[in-house]
Amino acid sequence: MAGSAVETGDKFQFAIDRGGTFTDIYARCPGGKIRVMKLLSVDPANYPDAPREGIRRILEEELGTPFPANKPVNAEKIEWIRMGTTVATNALLERKGERMALVVNEGFKDVLFIGNQARPRIFDLAIKCPDVLYESVVEAQCRVLLEKAECELKFDANLRKVTGSTGEKLIIVQELDEVKLRADLMSLLEVGIQSLAVVFMHSYTFPEHELRVGQLAKQLGFKHVSLSHQVMPMVRLVPRGFTACADGYLTPHIQTYLKGFASGFKDDLKGVNVLFMQSDGGLSPMELFNGSRAILSGPAGGVVGYAMTSWDDTAKQPIIGFDMGGTSTDVSRYAGEYEHVFESTTAGVAIQAPQLDINTVAAGGGSMLFFRSGMLVVGPESAGAHPGPTCYRKGGPLTVTDANLVLGRILPQYFPQIFGPRENEPLDKEGAKDSFIKLTNEINRFSSKEGAGFSTRMSVEDVAMGFIRVANEAMCRPIRALTQARGFDTSQHILACFGGAGGQHACSIARALGMSTVLVHKYAGILSAYGMALASVVQEAQEASAKVYCKENFAFLDERLNYLDNKCRAKLKEQGFSDDQIKVEPYLHMRYRGTDCALMCHASSGDSESGNMKHGDFLESFLERYKREFGFTIPARDILVDDIRVRATGNIILHNEAEITPAGTSLPIEKTTRVFFETGPQETPVLLLKNLGQGHTINGPAIVIDGLSTILVEPGCIAKVTPQGNIRIQVGSTGKSFVGEQRDPIQLAIFSHRFMSIAEQMGRILQRTSISTNIKERLDFSCALFGPDGGLVSNAPHIPVHLGAMQEAVQFQLRHLGDNLNPGDVILSNHPSAGGSHLPDLTVITPVFHNQSERPVFFVASRGHHADIGGITPGSMPPHSTSLDQEGAAFVSFKLVSKGEFQLEALKKQLVDAGTRNLHDNLADLQAQVAANQRGIQLVLELIDSYGLNVVQAYMAHIQQNAEIAVRDMLKQVAQINGQNSTLSAEDFLDDGSNIKLTVTIDNNKGSAVFDFTGTSYEVWGNANAPRAITLSAIIYCLRCMVAHDVPLNQGCLAPVKIVVPKGSLLDPSENAAVVGGNVTTSQRIVDVIFRAFSTCSASNGCKNNITFGTDTWGYYETVAGGAGAGPSWHGRSGVHTHMTNTRITDPEIVERHYPVVVNHFSLRGGSGGGGRWKGGNGIRRELLFRTTVTLSVLTERRVFQPYGLFGGEDGKRGQNLLIRSDGRIIRLGSKTAVKVNPGETFRLLTPGGGGFGKSDNLSPCQETPVAPSVQTFAERGSVYEYRQTQESS
Repeated sequence: MAGSAVETGDKFQFAIDRGGTFTDIYARCPGGKIRVMKLLSVDPANYPDAPREGIRRILEEELGTPFPANKPVNAEKIEWIRMGTTVATNALLERKGERMALVVNEGFKDVLFIGNQARPRIFDLAIKCPDVLYESVVEAQCRVLLEKAECELKFDANLRKVTGSTGEKLIIVQELDEVKLRADLMSLLEVGIQSLAVVFMHSYTFPEHELRVGQLAKQLGFKHVSLSHQVMPMVRLVPRGFTACADGYLTPHIQTYLKGFASGFKDDLKGVNVLFMQSDGGLSPMELFNGSRAILSGPAGGVVGYAMTSWDDTAKQPIIGFDMGGTSTDVSRYAGEYEHVFESTTAGVAIQAPQLDINTVAAGGGSMLFFRSGMLVVGPESAGAHPGPTCYRKGGPLTVTDANLVLGRILPQYFPQIFGPRENEPLDKEGAKDSFIKLTNEINRFSSKEGAGFSTRMSVEDVAMGFIRVANEAMCRPIRALTQARGFDTSQHILACFGGAGGQHACSIARALGMSTVLVHKYAGILSAYGMALASVVQEAQEASAKVYCKENFAFLDERLNYLDNKCRAKLKEQGFSDDQIKVEPYLHMRYRGTDCALMCHASSGDSESGNMKHGDFLESFLERYKREFGFTIPARDILVDDIRVRATGNIILHNEAEITPAGTSLPIEKTTRVFFETGPQETPVLLLKNLGQGHTINGPAIVIDGLSTILVEPGCIAKVTPQGNIRIQVGSTGKSFVGEQRDPIQLAIFSHRFMSIAEQMGRILQRTSISTNIKERLDFSCALFGPDGGLVSNAPHIPVHLGAMQEAVQFQLRHLGDNLNPGDVILSNHPSAGGSHLPDLTVITPVFHNQSERPVFFVASRGHHADIGGITPGSMPPHSTSLDQEGAAFVSFKLVSKGEFQLEALKKQLVDAGTRNLHDNLADLQAQVAANQRGIQLVLELIDSYGLNVVQAYMAHIQQNAEIAVRDMLKQVAQINGQNSTLSAEDFLDDGSNIKLTVTIDNNKGSAVFDFTGTSYEVWGNANAPRAITLSAIIYCLRCMVAHDVPLNQGCLAPVKIVVPKGSLLDPSENAAVVGGNVTTSQRIVDVIFRAFSTCSASNGCKNNITFGTDTWGYYETVAGGAGAGPSWHGRSGVHTHMTNTRITDPEIVERHYPVVVNHFSLRGGSGGGGRWKGGNGIRRELLFRTTVTLSVLTERRVFQPYGLFGGEDGKRGQNLLIRSDGRIIRLGSKTAVKVNPGETFRLLTPGGGGFGKSDNLSPCQETPVAPSVQTFAERGSVYEYRQTQESS
């Protein structure tokens, strides 16, 4: 069905984007006429398939002959069809793909269920992780190991040894047991499963066992088999397994859709060139279109559309794509070449495949509007396509679309009448206005309350405009993150706007980001479809590698690139492309040894005579990109090639768009209408794009309508019509609007976003300029902004254990240094008595001075986890420490920079004296923290310059008050349930018998509480002591969880709370007490005690399960998840981190590749969760076989006292740490120990389960909270989302 790659021009050409709500069609008719059409994607009453229906209607109208709707369409007049579709995405989101099973190595049946063990939303107690795609698992008996020089295991001499495709040597320790496998596969067929995904350990380099499973499955009658090494041969078992599952789940589903689509045409579209858009922005023949590369099929067309129509190869000004539709907002970047990512998460499934970096950052026009605790909130909840916004006449909530409608920015008479139950009515402006009146009355009632602090009553238009401003600010944050993450200046970009709703927001967003130009294509409303017409056919090939990039390996790398080149060329030639139409781009996926951050690099010019590869100089490309993104390079460090890749494109020369008629003497104004802007209402001309000529100039305000979208030209902006009929807007300033110090709900939300943006941008600088793996790649850091009193204003990311601790650190320095704080000073602190959590977390604090102020007006701080700062064990986390000096370097109040002078020698002395094992990384990361703080200072001063110091400080206080109100409201609700003035209490124990006792007294009238830990045990001999700051962090975390919706996390959360912690207790120990265990174990017990007092939920596994092993020269550290506690309306999640930790686990293949250890077992621990009406989650069973002598350290809890159940729910099972000796003896290690382990010995870790909630046989009503109706949220994705998820799981 490939057809010809040469266009004839005498037939119809269709480019179609089948979206979630609408299907957009761009058609080029014989003779060059262009038709566009928009249909509902699902309208079963009128047609079975929207793309076919659009084609049918256009053929019928243009040819003047009937094409009956109930008969196959005659396709003889069609040259090609290019299509993007959300069929794969929707199947993934809704879990409506093919029934399938997973085949994996024995011992790994739950490896994809566990995933990276992090929870997606850290404050959700009812942890919701997406369901796995398979419904059954077959554990195949087969196993290969990588050969290791340091391995001391004695293997059977008869075992087969092979060399993998990457050059790595392997030992086959267990051949595939085909007899058992055959029986297991037959059992699957008997229950109707006909699709398989197969993933085996190290199959990226040794695919033999996967291939044999595939052959056997096909012989038995399976219709589809996805082998992970064929779908994407990249290292890492879990994402490769997810990708294979996605392929096995989606490809049959897509093939069913494609077959149905083709059957709607005569002869199943024989002779028509049918191509589908892939996630990477390239087209694929219909018969080769597969599930794992179809996820971004529709959005990819939009990126191609704006890239091909907006890029100026002379000016080379980079472009931000802004695609705002009814249900999502996507942003992306183009600077002359497509920006790809090679692993991305969609609907909870990590997929390894080339994908355009398209970031879904908001719910588009369907973002829901709320008023919470005095602040306007937009999203992330979405009205979706059904019921949609209020104005869709289906009982939906207020949304951004409703706000635009009420403000006059959307005109119903120019919108299609497709709304209401029968889909035949116009947008309901009156209904939207009525809902806004109710919301406005609610806001004004709140503002009239004593102490609310609002200055004036608001009109409906004020409220609607306020929500638009808040929505715009929320969308600006991820755009800044997308550009600044790679070292680019956001303001130097052009904003290319498309999608049905984008034109209403483009001018405001560009102005807020400092951009001067907005481009709106004439097909902006269907740009994704138009992009399909402009795209190239793409063929990719990739294979894993384990080579060092050096001269000795150049011949091998060149040979593999040539092989992949020829493979791709051959496939394109099969589709009718000639050599002169084919362009091939070679890539190497490169990283420094010892890091995980690989960059996909193309070659700069070069040849073998100058010492480069024949394909060019990849080293220069890698170093240039690494320097730009991270601020430095690492000299004398090996550079590894992880993957070898070729991308080949078959290009078709398309007809250029004709120029439109020159402009007449005057603007063809249709009418004027009243539109509300930030400066107030203005009479605004309405123009139709089809009536405008090239050269027309439109001074804002104006509305330009093209039938597919609405473009708002705001006051101060000037729009010009280009020769091709597109709109180019020069964005001007509207002048500063006055913002007073009195509290305003609109400015409250905007300042909340601005303060958070400061902390986020600090984090980007820290990540880019740091050098250690912990900070650069694991993102184990927080950045924060504090008021002049040291109170927390904003913190990013929300790592639970940092939430209150950083505030304590800043306030300690204020008390300790007093007037001895000067401009140019930077303080370093990590001591527990100075607000520290544990010593590896180094906090760098910088005061912010303004206009020669005598005292700081703000503070900025960054806290990063340093891998080693000395102490008695590598990693500075000894399981058996008994005093602080055994845990590393301690800084109470060290001036890292004094009046602008970096105190390098004094710093080095303290670190060396404490025994740091990595001074170079310590110094580099501390300098990066100083740089991050400097960026924070710059942003704070810019904010002050824009609004004035008094206003900025006033809104700092207002935002803290907003958080305070939310917590007070929650405490009042608790008191009402438990009595007018409630007293709650709880107690729990650490494994050494130490108790944590809490009494909470709530004042219902004030909404305040006293958290009194009197009765808690004394400081312990050991390291389970927790600094006071840890208790504050745990309380903030618990309060935020119980509030149950997003609130600014700042000092205000603790304002209604008085905290009593006895001095000398294990929660406020003496200055030299060991504390490393308090941060990672006791913090979890504090949370358990708080939730027990409030009866919020049962206990989770209550431990990070810290495991360290290594020698004097290397070390490895991991934390292992357990079971989550059940609650009054949910079962506990199994195999997930909870509460104060959310750390990801290293992929099994990476563990075995880098360390002399074998992961023999990684699965759920069945039956370890507590029973009950709501069951606790199961813990994990993990077994590590050591191949050389190591020291194993465990730092754990809940090995003695079980995780509690509530209201009759059963306790979860306690954990166990077991060492299996070579002679078969099993030794119980206890909670905390360090032990020598010999080659051939196995560590078996059984982590605790979560407690159950409520009796399974007799549940009283008070024990069960009604389940709230499910609320839709947009499916966030892209590199910005991945970055934040990594931060929140550090």
